[in-house]
Amino acid sequence: MSYKRVIKIDGPVMIAQGDADFAMHDVVYIGKEGLLGEVIKIEEDKATIQVYEETSGMKIGDEVYGTSESLSIYLGPGIIGKVFDGIERPLNKIKELSGDFIKRGINIPGVDLEKLWHFMPKAYVGQEVSSGTIIGEVDETKTIKNKIMIPNGISGKIVSIVQEGDYQAKETIAEVEDENGNKVQVSMVQKWPVRIPRPYKNRLIANIPLVTGQRVIDTFFPIAKGGTAAIPGGFGTGKTMLQHQLARWSDADIIIYIGCGERGNEMTQVLEDFPKLQDPKNNQSLMERTILIANTSNMPVAAREASIYTGITIGEYYRDMGYHVAIMADSTSRWAEALREISGRLEEMPAEEGFPSYLPSRLSEFYGRAGMVETNSNQIGSVSIIGAVSPQGSDFSEPVTQNTKRFVHVFWGLDRTLAYSRHYPAVNWIISYSEYIDNLDDWYKENIDEKFMEDRKMMLKLLTEENELLEISRVVGQDVLSDSKKLILEVCRAIRLGFLQQSAVAKEDSSVPLIKQYKMMESVLNIYNKSLELIEKGIPISEIKNLNIFEKFLKIKYEVGNDELDKIDDIDKEINKKISTLEKEYKEHI
Repeated sequence: MSYKRVIKIDGPVMIAQGDADFAMHDVVYIGKEGLLGEVIKIEEDKATIQVYEETSGMKIGDEVYGTSESLSIYLGPGIIGKVFDGIERPLNKIKELSGDFIKRGINIPGVDLEKLWHFMPKAYVGQEVSSGTIIGEVDETKTIKNKIMIPNGISGKIVSIVQEGDYQAKETIAEVEDENGNKVQVSMVQKWPVRIPRPYKNRLIANIPLVTGQRVIDTFFPIAKGGTAAIPGGFGTGKTMLQHQLARWSDADIIIYIGCGERGNEMTQVLEDFPKLQDPKNNQSLMERTILIANTSNMPVAAREASIYTGITIGEYYRDMGYHVAIMADSTSRWAEALREISGRLEEMPAEEGFPSYLPSRLSEFYGRAGMVETNSNQIGSVSIIGAVSPQGSDFSEPVTQNTKRFVHVFWGLDRTLAYSRHYPAVNWIISYSEYIDNLDDWYKENIDEKFMEDRKMMLKLLTEENELLEISRVVGQDVLSDSKKLILEVCRAIRLGFLQQSAVAKEDSSVPLIKQYKMMESVLNIYNKSLELIEKGIPISEIKNLNIFEKFLKIKYEVGNDELDKIDDIDKEINKKISTLEKEYKEHI
């Protein structure tokens, strides 16, 4: 076998020279331990390689062997519920082989090829099939069926398929004869290069919301299934906690959580908490529909760069089965820093703040793989991407945040002031936005109420006016404001504390269905409209505040269960009665 030899080592980047014929993005193995690497640059007989493992101890002259394959991962049953590193090596298997620390040169497939699965055929001999055709199912978890598909590039007629029974993942379960008479064996497992998007039939308009149970998101800044969102925020603003909430409560079928360059203790918390959490859909463990990719800050930097591609490839695999997948990438800033480090070692010309000039195109490639699609098997599936961004000093003008805004359609800007005042989720409603509102308008009207979007606009208008009034009152004080303006401040305080602020630990408030969110909007706007009528009739704001109707609204989120919506109607009747009584007493007094 021909090979090259290492002539330069610079951290995770090596240069090898020799006669071996390497191609761009070929996987290579380096040295006696067989360190995994990938070719990222070719110049004459020299190949620049990024190494996905620790390179300490490597020396000039070590041999480098090519595989003529791109960086690919195994796709098949047994992925859900597992914890992988950035290149889809199962960490539990690595621990069995090397203990608590990852040794170099370990090459374990992400799918257990010898595990038995109960295969149920869904195709028949003589059936014409092509890439993506579903030919059978296995129960991957108690809640998810893995649909065995014909791999890409294979089409023809099934000439044999096994009967229902238990088979190893690597065993042949079907044979397909192509138009040339060649027979191709199909197993439950396939490989796919992580940097190439998986094909689909049609891309569809993202017009169904990914319901998260978080009021500030679902009501004000919703994300569609197949959509993209960014969560930028400085240290301590709650990015990770918000992603945990979305992972637990969103109505996605499968969750993929990518810990990309985060601190080890944060990933430890995820690994400890997720198996204990109960999936609200089926009361099973949340890990029954979750895949974790752990590539912490102390792991090799090149594998961090690959981790988000590993995650999105797994997401596309389950999307092709007709599932709705939500990917949580925490955080894309650490991924961009990995790009910057590798770029610096390659001595490339840096762009803004040292990031490589191709940062925008890499972000575009990643977020561009989200979407709702019609698959090759005529299923409807989606991949939604929610990426956390960690700008230093909460500076949203830095390159990663600014370039991410170019390619995502939802922006949930976290505010340090809100977070430090213990207002969670700390989403700033002034700077945040969603570009899916127009697409989702019909869905909200058909599935919730015709007035949903109208109420949403009204509440956002009030909050915008409150922001302006607070600026004025800081200069001249609130006493100079008219009663109608003071009413806006009171109502917006109720909206902030009773609607936007949400507890992650309170049973009735951790996740709230859309219909309850709508009822709460109706309730607070009813208070505003009825109170404004009183003010227009000359009743002072102080008398209205004495009714304690704002405090009554604040209690709804804790005292009214998610299945007790009639109680909100009762509270509204009580509030209306108090307002009517005040109006009557005021008329009699006059």
